[in-house]
Amino acid sequence: MAKQATAVPDFGNWVSTRLIFIFGILGLALLATAFLFWAAVIPSTIFFAVALYFAYARYLFSSKGGNVQNKIWETVITQLDWNGEGKALDIGCGNGALTIKLAQKFATSQVTGIDYWGERWEYSKSTCEANAKAAGVGDRAVFEKASASRLPFDDGYFDGAVSNLCFHEVADSKDKRGVIREALRVVKKDGKFAFQDLFLLKSMYGDVDDLVATIKSWGVSEVEFVETRNAPFIPAVLKLPFMVGRIGIIRGRK
Repeated sequence: MAKQATAVPDFGNWVSTRLIFIFGILGLALLATAFLFWAAVIPSTIFFAVALYFAYARYLFSSKGGNVQNKIWETVITQLDWNGEGKALDIGCGNGALTIKLAQKFATSQVTGIDYWGERWEYSKSTCEANAKAAGVGDRAVFEKASASRLPFDDGYFDGAVSNLCFHEVADSKDKRGVIREALRVVKKDGKFAFQDLFLLKSMYGDVDDLVATIKSWGVSEVEFVETRNAPFIPAVLKLPFMVGRIGIIRGRK
């Protein structure tokens, strides 16, 4: 059984306050110059509008707002047709949210989260471990530093695998389809997977039908694409291309 939670895990927000402040400060700076150059009012207004947009998006993603962030994680888990027996992998775990939620849903599972973290992210292995402990699954959720392009596991090591909005961020692999193939490499035969990413971004993944056909050609038994960008819980304002307007899930059985 899971250990009793002693604190509340902090999974943060996909829209950082830094982003809001940057556009807000730029708007103020330009507004200050408008007394000398009236035309500065136009870009100032634009920067203020962008700051307000990201502030509203942050609210919608938060648990106190639309709770969209949590619902997106839950969607990935829902699309993983797994019985929870054995080992699972979360690729690009960030601050451990999906890893932890998977461990919470499947009380006898062992879940590993991997991420490269790095300076550009506000996450770390210690953050993940603290969140897992707070959620009461510190004994079944472990974290390792690794790149999604070169997973440090044997072929077929895991019974299931998930990922959320990670593959497009893998900087050391230009071929994002290759990242998918590497993720499937460590899933056992008949193991289950659910990977969510910007699969509707053609410049990165090509045509979705062709992508599914390519994955099947790797010897994967069952593959399907689930378009999640139009999920009813995602407000229209978040469906812009640079937010979650191109997300979908590749799921199936190896």
